[in-house]
Order: sequence, then C-alpha cells, then structure tokens
Amino acid sequence: MKKSLFILACTVLLMTGCAAEFNRVYKSADYDYKYEFAKQCFAEGKFNQSISLLQELVTVQKGTENAQESLYMLAMAEYCDRDYEAASATFRKYCSSYPKGVYAEQASYYIGQSLYESTPEPRLDQTPTVGAINAYQEFLDLYPDSKMRPMAQKKLFDLQDKLVQKEYLSARLYYNLGDYFGNCTFGGSNYEACIITAQNALKTYPYSNMREDFAVLIMKSKFELAQRSVEEKRLERYRDAEDECYGFLNEYPDSKERDTAEKFIAKCKKVTKD
Repeated sequence: MKKSLFILACTVLLMTGCAAEFNRVYKSADYDYKYEFAKQCFAEGKFNQSISLLQELVTVQKGTENAQESLYMLAMAEYCDRDYEAASATFRKYCSSYPKGVYAEQASYYIGQSLYESTPEPRLDQTPTVGAINAYQEFLDLYPDSKMRPMAQKKLFDLQDKLVQKEYLSARLYYNLGDYFGNCTFGGSNYEACIITAQNALKTYPYSNMREDFAVLIMKSKFELAQRSVEEKRLERYRDAEDECYGFLNEYPDSKERDTAEKFIAKCKKVTKD
C-alpha cells in the first residue's frame, strides 16, 4: 500500500513538473529554445503540447531555415493527434507554400491520408471520400515514381470500394422499399430507381468486385416491376426480365442466385408464351 502511494505521489510530482516546464517554455520569448522544446515534445509523443508551440512558431519563423520543418511538423503533430481536418489543411498549406520543399512529397501524400482517416462509413454522405480520392490522385499525378505510390493506390482502391458500397446500399434500399410510394414524389417506382442506381454503378465502377450483387438487384427488380405492371407494359417488362435472367446466368453460372433466376425465367415464360 505504501509503495503504491509513493509511486502515485512521484507520478503526480513528475506531471506537475512537466506542466510547469511547458508553461515556462510557452511563455518564453526565446523562440530557438521553444522550437527545440516543440521538437522534443513531438519526439516524445506529446503532440498536443507540440501543436500549441508550433502554431506560434510557424508564424514567427517565416523566412527562416526552420520555417519548412515547423509547418510540416505541425501538420504531422495534428495528424498524430488525430485532428485529421486540421492536419489536411496544414499539409495543403505546406504544399502551396513550398511546392518544391523538402517535405513536399510527404505532405502531398498525407493530405490524402488525413482525409482517408476521416472518411465516414458507406451508408453516410461520401463527399469526404471523394475529396480523399482526389487528393490521392493528385499525389499520384505529381509523384508517379514515389515509394509511397503503392500505399496511395491501395488506399485509393479502398476509397473507391466505399463509394461502390454506398451505391449498393442505395440500390438495395430502393429494392427493399418495394411498393412504398411515399418517396416517389415525381412518379416512377422504387424498383425502377433500384435498376437505374445499380446500372449506373456498374457503368461507373466496371471493375468492382460487387458486380454480381448489383446484377442480382437488377434481375430481381425487373421481375418485381413486371409483376406489378399495368396491362400495356406487362408483356414488354416480362420479356425484359426474362432476358435479364438469361444474361445473369450467362455471366454468373455458379451464382447462389441461380435457382432464383431459373424460377423467374419459368414464370416469365408462362406470360410471354401466352
């Protein structure tokens, strides 16, 4: 018990001493000492303290030999502190201020990386994802021979997959809404919206590994649309659904939905042969 209390007391004293030292440095007008202390804080993982010092230093040190390093270190400290929005903005500032700078390549990469870390899950708005894709693409265009190119390309593909998942979730939602017309303000149906969304996704992302998932939604939606058609559109839509099923079987002969496609074809034939 006494040993634990002693350790706790030592820890409190150490923390108090560290805080007091930081406050002295923060209030100091010796910018060289403040800069070295900021670097020490960064090296020790005290990113918040490093940020507090560097935010002042990047202004004070403009035009000096430490200006580039200060700005880049501030961006990295913000990134390591998981303030990704601030980090991406500071990395951008570095790239615009020092396009040929010592850390320009790394800063360009970390613009995309910062945005990547803050992208939302697929069901949410993907505007930040598009921003991250654009940032990585800009990096790849600027530094085609960079050692970080493979990492950037992998992250780029990950982000594109997230956009594909977003489109799939949207298409599936339309399919699941089915006959509900509350969201069809301007006419049409949820099945038609599902078909259009899925087809557009296949055109936009032709190499996606979710092609079969979209194809299943299109096939099912066309069949459901045929079943609910008015008389003048009924025959045409059943033929379209039948063709879609045959096309699906040709492209995905081993699909888990093969039985579904064959059942749909049989039902379609009963209508189209009459």
